[in-house]
Amino acid sequence: MDRKSCGIHRRAKMQPSEMVMNLRQVFLSVLMFGVAGLLLFMYLQAWIEEQHTGRMEKKRGQKATSELRTTNYFQPAPRIISRENLQQEINNQDSNLQVLGELKQNNESFIITKTFSGSLSEVSHLKGDAQASIEKISSPNGKLYKQHRVTKSLFKKFNQITWPLDARPLNKSLIRGDKWKKTDAAQEKRRAFLQDFCKKYGSGNRAQSHLFHMVSRIYVEDRHKILYCEVPKAGCSNWKRILMVLNGIASSAYNITHNAVHYGKHLKKLDSFDLKGIYTRLNTYTKAVFVRDPMERLVSAFRDKFEHPNSYYHPVFGKAIIKKYRPNACEEKINNGSGVKFKEFIRYLLDSHRPVGMDIHWERVSKLCYPCLINYDFVGKFETLEEDANYFLHLIGAPRELKFPNFKDRHSSDERTNADVVRQYLKDLSNMERQLIYDFYYLDYLMFNYTTPFV
Repeated sequence: MDRKSCGIHRRAKMQPSEMVMNLRQVFLSVLMFGVAGLLLFMYLQAWIEEQHTGRMEKKRGQKATSELRTTNYFQPAPRIISRENLQQEINNQDSNLQVLGELKQNNESFIITKTFSGSLSEVSHLKGDAQASIEKISSPNGKLYKQHRVTKSLFKKFNQITWPLDARPLNKSLIRGDKWKKTDAAQEKRRAFLQDFCKKYGSGNRAQSHLFHMVSRIYVEDRHKILYCEVPKAGCSNWKRILMVLNGIASSAYNITHNAVHYGKHLKKLDSFDLKGIYTRLNTYTKAVFVRDPMERLVSAFRDKFEHPNSYYHPVFGKAIIKKYRPNACEEKINNGSGVKFKEFIRYLLDSHRPVGMDIHWERVSKLCYPCLINYDFVGKFETLEEDANYFLHLIGAPRELKFPNFKDRHSSDERTNADVVRQYLKDLSNMERQLIYDFYYLDYLMFNYTTPFV
């Protein structure tokens, strides 16, 4: 009896404790379910709002995509400006070009894309203030939609600009008699050859370049409406002297020093103008380029820059070339960069991982003047430089007393670089190296109808 009483008493004492434990468990369970329910509710609410917003943005995105699909932004403007009405068209386009000019001033980067047999037509990239304003839009789809609208507007304005598609006939109204008959025939043959090459071999290929870079080597002479693309080692120093005389900066080409020509900043380049200025001059000025046999030009550049003292090419190019391409080079040669050998220079030129970049003195004409993008009206050659240059001066109505100077700009005591001199330099190269040089300048050889060199 006592044991039962004791057992009953013991169970009676445990019941309140068990009740407290059960209450705690129930409370904790309810609390956990409540928190879970609250989190689930918040998640569902956020999901519903996101779905609603997503549907709205999707509709906007579909609208923008529809616009993109129905509008061919990369289609050139179908109309072509006649030369008789060109100036009127230019005046009418002031408002269109103003927007693009302002973007250029704000450091936008326009990439001009052209099929060689087609026309310069599209702007495919923009950045700067216009893009910065677009990036302020928080929604990704909204940002894309706004960007498409801005880009569409720019494309529409830019497509109204018509670039020169074909080389125009030379104005020969100032030519009298048969004196220039042979030179004129050679000139027409070169122009036709270059144009046919660009149509034939450039068909279907798309070349891209920044517009302002594309015209960065072109010098402007406004009095006689001339655009001259500078090709170093092809008579460019004397040509710049001529431009200075034509522009009234100097009275004689023979009184202008080398430093005044190259460092005097007397002449304007085409990339210093706004888009309207570039466009107007490309369509109305006489565009000239003077070229040279690529192998002769290469050897001439090497002789000028590496066989004579030079405060720029020796420390910048010479050091890097000797260090990379001369085994066991002595410290003195590496430090001063003088004494580069032609074979070492060629190894640098053909190296896809050059220790220093390219230079305009041995860069290809196809990358300096873009002959298949800018249709040059006059194609002169260094091999007939004086005759071609003086004929060109007659064409543009230059003063009769102005003749192209025939003196050597620097190192006048050195023999001019010609086929015999080139042959001497090439004899130290392997057949493979000669072939690779030809391959490097392949486009220049084809564009300007130069014969295959000694390979």
